[in-house]
Amino acid sequence: MKLIIPMAGRGTRVRPHSHVTPKPLLPVCGKSMVERIVSTFSVVLPRPITEGVFVLGPDFGQEVRDELSAVCHRYGAEAQFVVQDVARGTAHAVACAREHMDGEGIVVFADTLFFMEPDLDLEGADVVAWVKHVDDPSRFGVAVREGDRVVKLVEKPTELISTEALIGIYWCRDLGLLHEAIQYLFDERVTGHGDEYQLTDAFDRMLQEDRVFKTATVSEWLDCGTIPALLDTTKVILRHEQHAPDAARVSGNAVIHEPVFLGHGATISGGVVGPCVSVEAGARVTNSHISDSIVFGDAHVAESRLTGSLVGRSADVTGFEGTLNIGDDSSVASGMP
Repeated sequence: MKLIIPMAGRGTRVRPHSHVTPKPLLPVCGKSMVERIVSTFSVVLPRPITEGVFVLGPDFGQEVRDELSAVCHRYGAEAQFVVQDVARGTAHAVACAREHMDGEGIVVFADTLFFMEPDLDLEGADVVAWVKHVDDPSRFGVAVREGDRVVKLVEKPTELISTEALIGIYWCRDLGLLHEAIQYLFDERVTGHGDEYQLTDAFDRMLQEDRVFKTATVSEWLDCGTIPALLDTTKVILRHEQHAPDAARVSGNAVIHEPVFLGHGATISGGVVGPCVSVEAGARVTNSHISDSIVFGDAHVAESRLTGSLVGRSADVTGFEGTLNIGDDSSVASGMP
């Protein structure tokens, strides 16, 4: 079983935190988005993951590859890397992995997180597409049905033809068939929304060739594409996983209002932390009041009151009150211009 994970985008809507770290590698309560995806599929799939194929941007360095290799190793899989030099749509991103597109596999985009039930039924289908009911499907691809049968896939419909949004997860019995469908789009210059090659159109091509499509649902679909969405997703995961901070790393009469996540080596000295705060590995919070916020790894927050904030990796915040969003290695202090 292969996982093909396109992640070449720069994550502009979560800047400044994606300036250095690709968005799918940002931690969410101790695990990167990519690791959470791999971890989920390692549990729910009927067969083990053997290979993770990552579609990277041209400027992603060795550190990114090393981290992704470590993620795969933890779940007994081998990491493979391909590069998407120019963004020309979701189908184009997947096609960059053409040399790995054979056999059984899943295509999953690394900009959302999800919860799904184990023991998936993949039998009798050529493709299984995961969907979620939404009130406004105009921002998504949708599955269109006649009765129980999926008859068409449409990217970002302009009229209400379905409320079953495609969430960017597809299992294929034979990835080679998907590659053939994408190649058809290229050969016939079939572009969709944004004049780009859309994966929805490739799957719709397979559907029109009488391939058997089934759908599956997720119990939770979590967006990580913007700063507010990343904060909201962190809240959901904190409540879902029920992290209990290690009392040995909470000192100075600090008060914890759960849910709160403390990463490896993170400490809280004095103040009030929570609810809905993630303090990532090696970060320190000193005599501060923090709620609904993320403090990334090795950052330090002192004598501050923060809410709805993101503090970048190795950043330093002293004496600040309010809402803050600063990137890695930044400094904010009371009285600074």
